[in-house]
Amino acid sequence: MFEKAKEAAEFIKSKSSHSPKVGLVLGSGLGVYADKIENQEVIDYGDIPHFHKTSVVGHAGKLILGTVQGVNVVAFQGRFHAYEGHDLETVCLPVRVMKALGCEMVILTNASGGINPNYVPGDLVAITDHLNMTGRNPLVGKNDDELGPRFPDMTETYNIEMRLLAKKAASEMGVDLKDGIYTGVMGPTYETPAEIQMYKKLGGDLVGMSTVPEAIAAHHAGLKVLGIACVTNLAAGISKEKLDHADVKEVANKAIAKFSNLLTETVKHIG
Repeated sequence: MFEKAKEAAEFIKSKSSHSPKVGLVLGSGLGVYADKIENQEVIDYGDIPHFHKTSVVGHAGKLILGTVQGVNVVAFQGRFHAYEGHDLETVCLPVRVMKALGCEMVILTNASGGINPNYVPGDLVAITDHLNMTGRNPLVGKNDDELGPRFPDMTETYNIEMRLLAKKAASEMGVDLKDGIYTGVMGPTYETPAEIQMYKKLGGDLVGMSTVPEAIAAHHAGLKVLGIACVTNLAAGISKEKLDHADVKEVANKAIAKFSNLLTETVKHIG
């Protein structure tokens, strides 16, 4: 696994003068944050060894290296999802490339459905923990000791210090950054109302089709992980409205200014 990541990283290094410290994965509708990155060097996913083109609307499929508030970053504008037919090795390749590039921290962003009744569309939520309801784990198989231990502890998958810095940045901006537990599901169908009630009883505040495999792989590799979700809709049964990906993108687009400013200030604080 890490050999593929190193090969991809070597290609990226050959095309770039940046040495990133912070990695960003930009989720559905949030890819426009890439416009905030200064001193850009852009590489198409299709040009990077072992990468694929993205197939989901709102995921541009570009890697951007540059700076945010003077901090060297690498941003993945779009992600690979298991529901597209990718194995988890492919899904987690970007975060392993971050490790091979020398990143110390990763910020995973996503568009999520809100289970917590206190959430409204447009809210931003710092992920405190997750429920892996996908039935899959990216560490299954022979362990790659170059990446991490066979049995990693998952007590603090989402780094507390990074989350507190994000909360501090939000407070300074006057943004209410909520906390929540993210429920990761396989997709591509949206969840049934009965499933949402089950996740709610298990303690889930959010639900989505990404992030969990990446968080596991990043934590396994020793990267500090911060997860920030944008609530783009209320989950099935919480609201009577039917769910549509176009609506998810629309709400994400409306929240992008707030989300972008929070990401910028957070990178400045943690960098």
